[in-house]
Amino acid sequence: MLDAETLEQAASLLQALQARKLTLATAESCTGGLVSAALTAIPGSSATLLAGYVTYSNEAKQRMLGVPEAMLAEFGAVSEPVARAMAEGALRDSGADLAVSITGIAGPGGATPGKPVGLVHFGAARRGATTLARHCVLPGDRSGVRAASVAMALRLLREAAGPAPANDAG
Repeated sequence: MLDAETLEQAASLLQALQARKLTLATAESCTGGLVSAALTAIPGSSATLLAGYVTYSNEAKQRMLGVPEAMLAEFGAVSEPVARAMAEGALRDSGADLAVSITGIAGPGGATPGKPVGLVHFGAARRGATTLARHCVLPGDRSGVRAASVAMALRLLREAAGPAPANDAG
């Protein structure tokens, strides 16, 4: 599941975050911890990754990340507001500088009207900044959707970290 390109992306992200002295947390639903797995596959990741939350159920999203029950009822777990709230909750609970969240429908079941298999919402929160949100419908089977979600989350973290300092090649 963690291909060489994803691991290279994770290593590059960690190097960039370490150069900026930024710490990180993850809040994952449909990926079940794969973003954290990609990051922790890299030696030295403990200097950057503070916490990883796997909140597969709505109850876990509420209890661990503080996602409001009313928000889940109104928008559903696979939504932009919930992705934002997950990232913000991970940021708050972990004390990290950055947090990323992923919530989606990896399939093969779970689709509903307006929410097809492959729909994934992402959030990226950074202390003192507006939380970023993205979504996409990813093609492929369950493994493909989850793998593509990891790559997308790593790219979003890079974006949330901001531009590299002049002396940072990463």
